Amino acid sequence: MAPATLDLAAVEQELTSVISRELRLKKAIESIQGDFDYIFIDCPPSLGLITINAFAAATEIMVPVQCEFYALEGLTQLQRIVDLVQRNLNPELRITKVVLTMYDSRNTLAVDVSKEVAKHFPTELCKTVIPRTVRLAEAPSFGKPITVFDPYSKGAKAYIALAKEIDNG
Repeated sequence: MAPATLDLAAVEQELTSVISRELRLKKAIESIQGDFDYIFIDCPPSLGLITINAFAAATEIMVPVQCEFYALEGLTQLQRIVDLVQRNLNPELRITKVVLTMYDSRNTLAVDVSKEVAKHFPTELCKTVIPRTVRLAEAPSFGKPITVFDPYSKGAKAYIALAKEIDNG
């Protein structure tokens, strides 16, 4: 695990003048790829050089989708960016997992969003959904993952189920 630090904030600006700036992360992790079963790269929800570097280095993308209207629009834009990266930097890149988050089955919008995502990503959509819960919202303020903060909560159980689903599929 290589956590982000404040130094990462300056990377976007520093990369703008670097040759092959889109491939810096790929080159950096090539030497360690065989040492791990999985390498997760958590990206900000914006399209910048850090995200483009992650896409150039990755083979698979797992997309968390909040069950809200604008998330659908973002998913459409993401697919366009993935297509561009496939054509220009990384032909192996694929969206292989889509995870519904902040899901509340009592909310009509959440149900509608999940149906729309299922229509566009039928094989990529994970069966496990991450519910909207207060405990999930509280965990980061205590600096702990939900599986430590409240391991028996609905949110923790959902994330454990998601990890098992991903590992098995």
